[in-house]
Parts: sequence; C-alpha cells; structure tokens
Amino acid sequence: MFNGSMVAIVTPFSDGRVDYDTLEELIDFQIDSGTDGIVPVGTTGESPTLTPQEHKEVIAFVVKTVGGKVPVIAGTGANSTAEAIELTAHARKVGVDGTLQVTPYYNKPTQEGFFQHFKAVAEEVDLPVVLYNIPGRCGAGMTAETIIRLGEIENIVAVKEASGSLDIASEIACYSDLTILSGDDSLTLPIASVGGKGVISVVANIVPTDVKAMTDLILEGDLVSARKWHKKLYTLAKSLLSLSTNPIPIKAAMAMLGMASEEMRLPMTPLDDDKRPLLRKALIEYGLIK
Repeated sequence: MFNGSMVAIVTPFSDGRVDYDTLEELIDFQIDSGTDGIVPVGTTGESPTLTPQEHKEVIAFVVKTVGGKVPVIAGTGANSTAEAIELTAHARKVGVDGTLQVTPYYNKPTQEGFFQHFKAVAEEVDLPVVLYNIPGRCGAGMTAETIIRLGEIENIVAVKEASGSLDIASEIACYSDLTILSGDDSLTLPIASVGGKGVISVVANIVPTDVKAMTDLILEGDLVSARKWHKKLYTLAKSLLSLSTNPIPIKAAMAMLGMASEEMRLPMTPLDDDKRPLLRKALIEYGLIK
C-alpha cells in the first residue's frame, strides 16, 4: 500500500509559530519532485515540541494542501496508548491515508506491552498503520517476533524499520507480509536487498528526485542500478545523521539552501558552529551549493 520515496517532512517555524506558508511551499516542492508520500509530524517534523492542537492543525493542513495527489501518513504515535488513539482518530477524521505509529518512548514497555499498544490503536481506528521501530530514540524497541505478530492484524500494513539491524528486516521479510520501509537513508538499499520497498526519508527534504530515482529502481528490482544512487546519496545521508540529532542537521541544510528557517523549539537547538563547515562541505560535494 505504501512504498517508494516518502518524505519525513520538517515542520518549519517562524518567530515561534508554525510557518504554514513555507510548509505549503515544501509540500508543493515534494509533489512536483515526484515524491510518493508525505509523512508529517514525525520525529523530523518535531512532533514532541508541538502542542496537541498544533499537531492536529499541521496534519489537517498537510492533508488539505496535498489534496489527494499522494498519500499522507501522519505521525500520531505517543507513549500513552489513549493519546495515540485520540491523535489517530483525529487524523482519520481529517482524511489521512495512514498513520505512522512510533514505539512508545521513555516508559520502555515489554514486548507484550508493545503488542497490546499497537493492537489497541489498530482496533480502535480504522486506518492503515505503519509501525515505527526506532529503539535508539525511544529507549526500547520491538523484536522481529513482535513485529511479525502485529503484522497478523489486518490494518497493520507496514513497518518503518530503524533499528539498524538487517537481521530484523530479514526476519520480517521472511515471516510476514508487512511492507518494510527503511527508517535510515543510509540503509535504504541494504534493506531493499532483503525485501524492503522504500524509505521514509530525511534527506528527501532536500534531494527528493534523487531518493525517488533510487526507490523507483528498487521497486523495479534493479538493485545494481539503484546502487549508483546509493553511492551518491550515502555521504550526504550520513552527514545528516552523524553531525547532530535529527532534525538539527536537515534544518541547517535547508537554511543553507534557502528552503526554510533553521528555527527549532527547545530543547532542540541549532547546529553547533563547528559542525557547519562539515555540513556545507557535504552540500558542496553533492553539488547543491557552490
């Protein structure tokens, strides 16, 4: 149902408020570039620092702006099951095509807790669910066995796999029908080699046509040709991952490219000054700036 190049779109701010004019421009840029789906208010969209009302308003705005041209998969996960259900119900009401459900963070559920949490969301709200497994950010993650078990629930259709483990991706591919999407740009092709069908991408915020070119080849089964794009994207993707916590580097890059403000909300802070030359170097080497 969901595959190819889907962008984990940033939430731009201006003077402390969501900058909807710039957000509209960024959405139009993605659609014009052929992006296969828009994923708002995930980690890259700074959902933890949006108020509950802002979270809902951004989702509604993205759905309206996209206008059905591509799927919208809204980040509506939470570490409270009741809150995740409430956000997901609102997202369904305003017309999203699916929900991205991050593993509950901080409270570190057991594997049975993960299962019951996602099962409750899937059963309460009739929307296609994309699981988001990212233990490094949440303090705990799901095993392949739990993900496979969740895949037996009808409207759980995909997993954004960001554990960094190809073994987990392989096991999911071998023992379930879930669509596997990379949650790390640098691993999109390796995950495709074991059955992945695309990526929910950070780097696509600035080079959507290139990510799309790679995932199109992946979906065609031409991994040899896709490798050329992987090699081109790899250094840039790793720079965005290694220089600081996401979305600090991608927002800094977008500011350097004149796409959006670098403004963030605390506790997130702008990219350190000593890291800026490294980011600029990566953008120059990629050919995005001179």
